[in-house]
Amino acid sequence: MAGGAMPELEVGDWFGKAVIDERTTMLTEPFVHDFVRANMWHLKGRDADLLVDTGMGICPLAPQIDTPAGKPLIVVATHIHLDHVGSLHEFPLRMGPKMSAARFDGMDDAVTYAYMFHNLDGAVTKLPAPDWKAADYRISPAPLTRALDEGDIVDLGDRKFRVLHLPGHSPDSIALFDEADGLFFAGDAIYDGMLIDDLEDSDRTAYCRTMQRLLDLPIRIGHGGHGPSFDRARMREIASSYLRRRERFVSAL
Repeated sequence: MAGGAMPELEVGDWFGKAVIDERTTMLTEPFVHDFVRANMWHLKGRDADLLVDTGMGICPLAPQIDTPAGKPLIVVATHIHLDHVGSLHEFPLRMGPKMSAARFDGMDDAVTYAYMFHNLDGAVTKLPAPDWKAADYRISPAPLTRALDEGDIVDLGDRKFRVLHLPGHSPDSIALFDEADGLFFAGDAIYDGMLIDDLEDSDRTAYCRTMQRLLDLPIRIGHGGHGPSFDRARMREIASSYLRRRERFVSAL
């Protein structure tokens, strides 16, 4: 995976699942347009499980998560874009960026970019229901039960993740970093693919600052919001490539 290989995906009626290791499962939506086909990460902890991002919300996600009854499932949205918050409302323990926390109460189409999906050619390659239409797509409100800011800790009992605020792709982008183990859930702050920095709320100067910060982050393995997982060397390559591509914004720092 670190070298760019994708794990074997077991495809069901709507979701695909790939077992990364004995504690980590990646889920995705293989029938959704690749522009909004995001990775969701389920990590089993001792006292609580963690789910990072929740996809488009076209079909129910909660039944796909095998957290035992009675064990808390902490769900973290890395930012408020449609492909990361669609099923957030299905879960009781909802966490997300402090910067956009109030907006989770409404999930406005303009804030989530849900309107972009309404007329997207090839929005899905398989209908989730006979009468389903992309034009009817909406994201249900999902008020946060905890807002996360730089330096906050998400504690699973046997491991702790520090929250990093990494703006650029979006102003509210956050990531989770286990400083003891080097496990990094990156959201859309960085992933092994073409990084998107031309949305209405993107900020290329901020993104360059984020990339400079990530150059020195001592990760072991990174799981991004899209694409294959990556090791530290590959993350540095991605960050360095972005900084070269946006050199004029680096000079403004």
